[in-house]
Amino acid sequence: MHEKNWYGIDMAHLLEILDTDPRDGLSEEEAIKRQQKFGPNELPEPKKDPALIKFFKHFNDVLIYVLLAAGVITLLLGHYIDTAVILMVVVINAIIGYIQQSKAEKALDSIRKMLSLKATALRSGVRREVLSSELVPGDIAVLTAGDRIPADIRILEADNLNVEESSLTGESTAVEKNSAVLPDDTGLGDRLNMLFAGTTVSSGSGTGIVVAIGANTELGKISSSMEEVDQLQTPLLKQTAAFGKVISLIIVISAAVMFGIGYVFHDYETADLLLAIIGLTVAAIPEGLPAVLSIILALGVQRMAGKNAIVRNLPSVETLGAVTVICSDKTGTLTKNEMTVTSVMLKDKEFSVTGTGYSPKGTILHDKKSAILEDHPDLLEFLTAVKTVNEAHLRCDEDGHWVISGDATEGCLITLAEKAEDDIERLPILSKIPFDSSYKYMAALVENGNSKWIYVKGAPERLLKMADLESSSGEGALWHEKMYQHANKGERLMGAAVKGVSTSKLSIDQEDMESGFSLIGLAGIIDPPREEVIEAIQQCKKAGIIVKMITGDHKDTAVAIGAQMGIGDGKRVLEGRELDRMDDQQLTHAALNYDVFARTSPQNKLQLVKALQAENHVCAMTGDGVNDAPALKRADIGVAMGIKGTEVSKEAAGMVLVDDNFSTIVNAVKEGRRVYDNLKKTILFILPTNVSEGALIFVSILFGTALPLTAVQILWINMISAITISLAIAFEKLESGAMERSPRKANAKLLGPYYIFRVAFVSFVICGGILLMNMLLADQQVDPAIINTMTLQALVMSQLMYLFNCRSETEFALNRDFFSNKIAFLVSGILVAVQLAVTYVPFMNILLGTVPLEAQYWIWPIVIGISVFIIVELEKWIVRQYRKSEKTLKTDT
Repeated sequence: MHEKNWYGIDMAHLLEILDTDPRDGLSEEEAIKRQQKFGPNELPEPKKDPALIKFFKHFNDVLIYVLLAAGVITLLLGHYIDTAVILMVVVINAIIGYIQQSKAEKALDSIRKMLSLKATALRSGVRREVLSSELVPGDIAVLTAGDRIPADIRILEADNLNVEESSLTGESTAVEKNSAVLPDDTGLGDRLNMLFAGTTVSSGSGTGIVVAIGANTELGKISSSMEEVDQLQTPLLKQTAAFGKVISLIIVISAAVMFGIGYVFHDYETADLLLAIIGLTVAAIPEGLPAVLSIILALGVQRMAGKNAIVRNLPSVETLGAVTVICSDKTGTLTKNEMTVTSVMLKDKEFSVTGTGYSPKGTILHDKKSAILEDHPDLLEFLTAVKTVNEAHLRCDEDGHWVISGDATEGCLITLAEKAEDDIERLPILSKIPFDSSYKYMAALVENGNSKWIYVKGAPERLLKMADLESSSGEGALWHEKMYQHANKGERLMGAAVKGVSTSKLSIDQEDMESGFSLIGLAGIIDPPREEVIEAIQQCKKAGIIVKMITGDHKDTAVAIGAQMGIGDGKRVLEGRELDRMDDQQLTHAALNYDVFARTSPQNKLQLVKALQAENHVCAMTGDGVNDAPALKRADIGVAMGIKGTEVSKEAAGMVLVDDNFSTIVNAVKEGRRVYDNLKKTILFILPTNVSEGALIFVSILFGTALPLTAVQILWINMISAITISLAIAFEKLESGAMERSPRKANAKLLGPYYIFRVAFVSFVICGGILLMNMLLADQQVDPAIINTMTLQALVMSQLMYLFNCRSETEFALNRDFFSNKIAFLVSGILVAVQLAVTYVPFMNILLGTVPLEAQYWIWPIVIGISVFIIVELEKWIVRQYRKSEKTLKTDT
């Protein structure tokens, strides 16, 4: 069925389009025909790759291709140990990558579970319970309180029908529904004549026509948009992919050049030359780097889990460190999603109320002192009225959380009454008028002592009319001014009024409600901000991160709550329908220049995230509802709420907050920056070894001398350092000032100019020291096998000492934090022990082609290692002095 603005079509035309009867519904035969035409009322299954294909996708990397080519050549040359080691490295990397993605995308499955299993429909004039999957367009659905809505339904009749649809629209309170025709440009949250699949009837009843099923429902559109949403690569994966391509290109060109030099200018056998080139290739590839990065990220995941942030895929850990914008949902994320009375306004005084949520812990204050009811009889009457004319109940659940049964607004008034110094009595009700959206109040006839009264609770504008206070002068003006002031703070207002009646009166009706009432007071109600959010947002600003609020709530509420928390300027706000009218350029301008967005649809949230990403922002999106899922998936890092979040939002997100605490995001950002800094330090540490190994092979081929290392020895050095000392840097703590600097740019290169210089400088020092050692030992006619083993140990010792240089990028290594990372010393001890085994255990001698060394031969590797440490520390000192002088020069100018 073609998509239509079902909310904008009059009833006669609607019945004609869907060819149905509001009294009898469809016949069974017609329902079966339509089931065959439109299919079941179910969301389509997502396409999933088989496990084997997922595994082999992890071989799709340029560096892996180069290694596999080297493996094939060694196999053809009969060097099976070399082949086995190369393949082992490749397979280990693929396994680690596969484990990272072991939790396959489940968001669409979670959405499908939200459709109710059963529904009530009119078939041939008879109410029948049918499977929700059997509903078809044109069915007449019957709904009562507590029902999960099974399809998108246009309302025919509504009897006090209220629907809880915060998971779809972000609206924090139940929405009153009616059957009135609406304009064609009505936003999703304002379609009061529509019921949407996956939402719930909180009170009342109604009937309606099924207009959309399965994939055509609003829920289905979210499902489809999620399937279409491309999950972006994290900044780190983009950087490492680009880095890998550059390295691969350099390696392939170098190998080709060196093969040409060796073949033309030297008398190498082709097989020997190919082995030398493979040695050069293997030396230059940092094959241990993917494994090390994965392990560092996994350690970051564990640390974040300890801080109540569950990361669902490893690269997301460091993404938070690069975030420039956090797009946050309001309801349940920045706010508690628990209506709270914050103020009480009486005719001649006002009270403030402490405490948030449904917990009765809090105080009613007057002039900053606890209000004593004996001194404020009008306050006592107000509390008695709102507690008596109330159908909600407050209780504490098994987990110690205070919850309400009934309407959220009524529940917060019960909480207000419980905060009074004395117990507030619920007066016996003799007769009542239930709440109805047509007259917007609820009333009760009560008996208090020897007198009878009518208490009424409802919309202030309705009560002002009943109290004859509509005039903008006198007492009416006073109340209107109070309402204006509090509405501008984002508060919803609920009033209470009273009227004395004859003691002989036994029941009340609408005629009793027309006039004669006295307005007792008003309650100002908000969905309160979380206490810790304001501080968390300030920390984000210090870290150069912009916070934007994207909510389905009303714009006045959104802008007021935003101002309280430091989001936006308290004035400027855009609505979803305004965004719908914008072209791409206007949308980008709006995304950059506005911080508060209200009455947004799921599509609006997705559009804003895309617009920000188009301007090179690294975007985090927080949320807890179904409506947030597409934007959570599209964002660079989606952050879902663990307690109040739907399963859909959790599965779409890259990270879940266990405690629903916005400040946990700030801790996660800190951890993300720490992880990224340590990843860069790790790369800075690993690469000089690879470059110096490659340089040694390069020089040997260039001058036609014997190779100083075999391919297997090179792989050993790279892998043993990767699984020991490389990991030490992962445990380095966050450097001071990391949360005061701006986020790194999304398009920043993994290795900046200074890093490239450091890699080249350290490689030159290591390679130069080893070449000098080899020349002197060759002049002394030392056994080539001993020189080969000493070269291996010199490389390892250089790397071991360089580790302590890299623990801080430019600061002095021997500082007060030198012993703070105990893991660095532990893995250093392990490496030394393993290298002694490589030298003196016969099995290792055979496997790696090494020989035992006499004591005097250890002097060279140790001296080279210490020299590397000293020279690099000297270089760091020079860099520090240069940066200080540069900073001073900028300050002076």
